[in-house]
Amino acid sequence: MGFDVIVVGAGLWGSACARHLAEMGAKVALVGPAEPENAATHDGVFASHYDQARITRRLDGSRDWARFADAAMRRYATLEAQGGQSFFYQVGALMAGPEYGAGSDYMRDTAAVAEVEGIAHEALKGRALAERFPFFAFPDGILGLFEKGGGWINPRAHVAAEIASGIAKGVTLVRDEVVQVLEGSDGVTVRCAGGEVLRGDKVVVASGAFSKASGLLPEPVPLKAYARTIAFVEIDEIEANRLKDMPSVVYFFPNGAGDCYILPPVRYPDGKTYLKIGGDPVDVELTTVAEMKEWFRSGGDAKAVSYMADQLFKLMPSLSSQGVTFGSCATSFTPQGNPLIYGQTDRVFALTGGNGAGAKCADEIGRLGALKVMGQALEGQGYTTSFLP
Repeated sequence: MGFDVIVVGAGLWGSACARHLAEMGAKVALVGPAEPENAATHDGVFASHYDQARITRRLDGSRDWARFADAAMRRYATLEAQGGQSFFYQVGALMAGPEYGAGSDYMRDTAAVAEVEGIAHEALKGRALAERFPFFAFPDGILGLFEKGGGWINPRAHVAAEIASGIAKGVTLVRDEVVQVLEGSDGVTVRCAGGEVLRGDKVVVASGAFSKASGLLPEPVPLKAYARTIAFVEIDEIEANRLKDMPSVVYFFPNGAGDCYILPPVRYPDGKTYLKIGGDPVDVELTTVAEMKEWFRSGGDAKAVSYMADQLFKLMPSLSSQGVTFGSCATSFTPQGNPLIYGQTDRVFALTGGNGAGAKCADEIGRLGALKVMGQALEGQGYTTSFLP
């Protein structure tokens, strides 16, 4: 069976790209394995959406990332309806950090972007910030920018919605891992680990950090992947009810001493409710696919968890916890901090580089990838970003 486009990677960006390609009339195959049942013993690739909660917000220090998010968030309701999955929870999103001095740059940039882009938000500080969000103990000098329209998304459900909507539009889903992409004069051949061979006119590699794997792209992508540990602080039903008005939070520590993100109470597949916190104190680069796989299997770094838990309890001193567990993830960054959406040849395209902000705006990045593959220029889409390496 021949396809117009084969999308390699059935995660957040790949599933969105496939759906939009199908809407544009292309015959599409979406290829990617399902989430492994046991990460610790899994030998294959991993994806970034194996989680229940990611922050979504328009507020950002970059105008284009704010615009990416706005475009995607405007389509959440439609995607939920088409895909039969609820994934967006509008609990609000709070950006907090020093108003002045070291570490205040991002808050200043975010406020400026919000003003230019007309992003509805409230600016809170001092007593007003403490009264609005009494479960936080921010130090003096912290400015809070609260976006009521933000909150969190369930990335697993987001991907499921994209895939279901795509299949309804004609996308063929192949649950396998791609091991080789070959380009010929008359098209591309995609070989899967299970032995299946797919043929098409074009291919999009949207495999996150694993886009670096040999055999997928003719040229290496300028991508740095970093190990990330996530801490899960378990809370009981009483504590979850006390924190029912808690927003998603991105917090920049005073004096430029680092940052973290915190998700409000979310119920996970094990039936327990957790606050999730991320923000590794040290960047550890993963340079090979073998290192990435080993990191995902490891389950994270206990020292990083201890650091992040300490930060959370300083910020929320009254928090009542039932214990802390942790997991592993990875983020990929590009040299300019922008997503990569470009053709390495006339038939082979790269779609990668979330830069720690790709989940919330996945549907828009996927749409832009689909436009590029279909031969449309991205310059007229309202962004100033160069999507080239």
